[in-house]
Order: sequence, then structure tokens, then C-alpha cells
Amino acid sequence: MAQSVGRWTIFVCLSRVFLYASFMTGAASIPVLQGAWGISATRAGAVVSAFTLSYSVSLFLFAWASDYFGAKRMVQVSAVATGITSLAFGLFARDWSSAIVLYALNGLAQGGIYTPLVMVFSEMSTDRRRGTAMGWLIGSTSVGYAFSLALTGVALSLGGWQVAFIVCGATPAIGAVLILLLLRETSNTIHKRPKGEGLFDAIWRARETRLLTAGYVFHCWELLGGWAWMPALLAAAFALSGHGIGLASGQSAMLIAAMHLLASGATFSMGGLSDRLGRKSVLVGVAALSTALSFSIGWLVAAPLAILITLAMMQAVTSIADSPVLTVALTETTTPGILGKVLAVRSLLGFGAGAVAPMAAGSVLDLARGQALSLPTSWGLTFSLLGLGGLLATWSAVRLRLRS
Repeated sequence: MAQSVGRWTIFVCLSRVFLYASFMTGAASIPVLQGAWGISATRAGAVVSAFTLSYSVSLFLFAWASDYFGAKRMVQVSAVATGITSLAFGLFARDWSSAIVLYALNGLAQGGIYTPLVMVFSEMSTDRRRGTAMGWLIGSTSVGYAFSLALTGVALSLGGWQVAFIVCGATPAIGAVLILLLLRETSNTIHKRPKGEGLFDAIWRARETRLLTAGYVFHCWELLGGWAWMPALLAAAFALSGHGIGLASGQSAMLIAAMHLLASGATFSMGGLSDRLGRKSVLVGVAALSTALSFSIGWLVAAPLAILITLAMMQAVTSIADSPVLTVALTETTTPGILGKVLAVRSLLGFGAGAVAPMAAGSVLDLARGQALSLPTSWGLTFSLLGLGGLLATWSAVRLRLRS
């Protein structure tokens, strides 16, 4: 494990950016698809929920299999599957029915480029640098989301949703080829599984692991629900300023892309900061601030754009900044031989919650509109529902007893 955070890590992270090119395409296209396909907010949110639910299952399966077949092998399988299913989505998703099926298949392929790589990075990092390494890994995820949003935004503005689907669907093949080349010399480690310590003991009876898992689930509710509906919130704000829905959607996607780039800086740095200040203090501070922003931002949809955009930038940073810290803390409290299984359960629960969140938020928005509530009230209630996840994540972090 002589490799450190350096050139290899940078190029692995770059490959993930390309692999995630289709990840945010559905969420960024929601305002356009509602009009083009004549679907409700609930059905539009269901497309994103189908992807996220499949992704949660994928994270579970690939992480669980990593304990038996090795993390490296699962990354390779996932990368190839992601390239194929992304292209299928881009070429053949042409209405709500085909989109929800193909986008779900795409989500089912992508789990291996996250949780198994967490295991690879954990194996290759020393205790004093593990937070920094995990920050790079999670940070590359944010950059990937930003890239997906930017690519979608440009394509929406230039050629509509069909062009956006094709361009974003074809790009992950680049990342698949790159990561396969990078992993050629990396060992495929299969850890010996401890006797007498089951999955139930590792998660439920281990207090810190249980709290970290719960915190991750609540974090995913707030984070993934916000990712699904923040583009639409900002598109609504741009539309209130007189922009057409197509242009507003493109502008919103580009702005969200910038937010994810800003957020990636936070994830790059927060892992390292937790190496110095401790995991708990970083988790509590970040989760509390994110919660306050989630409970505030929806009510301000009609506020001056400069204020709304500033708050959205802050929310984008804080809602994801705790991700590397939650992950590295879990790797430090879990036996290596069952780390894959623990990550699998955490991912299934977390992204399962994240899959429900967009649909739940869409239902609140539909209900509010059906009651003829004002735009600020409609969006305020929608994002307050997501903020409940942040509130519970803060509570979980406060109760932790992690070593400094």
C-alpha cells in the first residue's frame, strides 16, 4: 500500500467525473420534461427516484460482493456496466415509461464506482491521511455531479432534452476505459472475515457504527432530495424574473453545476480538516448549518436572485461537506473483513431514503399547488420536509463518542 494521494488518485478521481456524466441529467431536466411529456411533479420526481433507488440497490450489491470477490474487481465490473447502460439511456429514453426503466438500469450499474472505491482508498491510506484521501474520493463525486449538470445544462440550452440525454449518456464510456487502465496494477484484496462477529453485531450493537449509519441515512434524505429539486427551485426563481422555462432550466443547471464545483472544494478540505479537528466536531457543525439552510431556502424563492443564489451556494456546500467524514469515520469503526457488508447496508438505507425523498418532496409540491398556496409557501414546505433529514443527522452527530 505504498501509493499515496498523488497522480494515481487524481486520475482515478478524473475517471469518476466522466463516469458520473448521466447522474444528474434526470434532475436537471425535470422542468423541461414536465412540459415535453405532460407529466406531474410527482411523476417527474419518480424518474429521479427510480434511478436513486436502483443506485441504492447497486451500492448494496457491489459493496457486499466486495467482501467476497475484492473491491477492485467490483469497480471494474461497475465501470463497464455504467458505460453500457448510460449509452442505452441516452439513445433510447424517449418518454416517461422508457426513461424510468432505462434510468433505473443505469443507476443499478453505478454503485461499484463508489463503495468499493471507498474500500480501495481506505486500504491504501494511512490513519493520518485517510480523511484527506476520502475527501478526494467524495470530492470527485461532487465534481462529477457538477460536470453532469453543466453538460446537461449546455445541451438543454442548445438542443433540448434529447440532445442532453445522448451527450450525457455517451460520456461515461470515457471514464470506464480510463479507470480500467488505472486499476491494472492495483491488487484485488479479499480480507479474511472475522469469526463470531456478524453484520448485526457490527451495525446494531456497535454504538458508533449505528449512529454513523443513521446519520448517513438522514444526510442522504436531505442531500439527494435537495439535488433533485434545487434545479427546479432555481428554475422557478429565474422564471419569476422573466426567463422562459427552457432558458431558465438551462441557467439553473449551469448554476447548480457551479454549486457542485464549490461543494467539491468543501469535500476535498473537510476530510483533511477532520484529520486535524476530529470527526465529531466537523460533523456537528456542518450538519447544523445545512439544516438551517434547508429550512430557509424554499421560502425565499421570490427573493432577489442574488440572495437566493448565495444561500443555494451555501446549502450545496454544507449538505455534502460531511460525506467524507461520515465515510472515513465508518471505516475506522468497522472491521475490514466485514466493511463491505456494513457499507452495503449503509448505502442501501441511505440511498433508499434518498430515493424516496424526491418523490415525497414532489408530492408536497403537488399538494401545495393543488391547494393554491403561494409559490414561497409551496417551495418552503417542500424544502422543510428535506430539512428534517438534516435535523436528525445533526442529532446523530451530537451523540457520537469518536476518538479525536
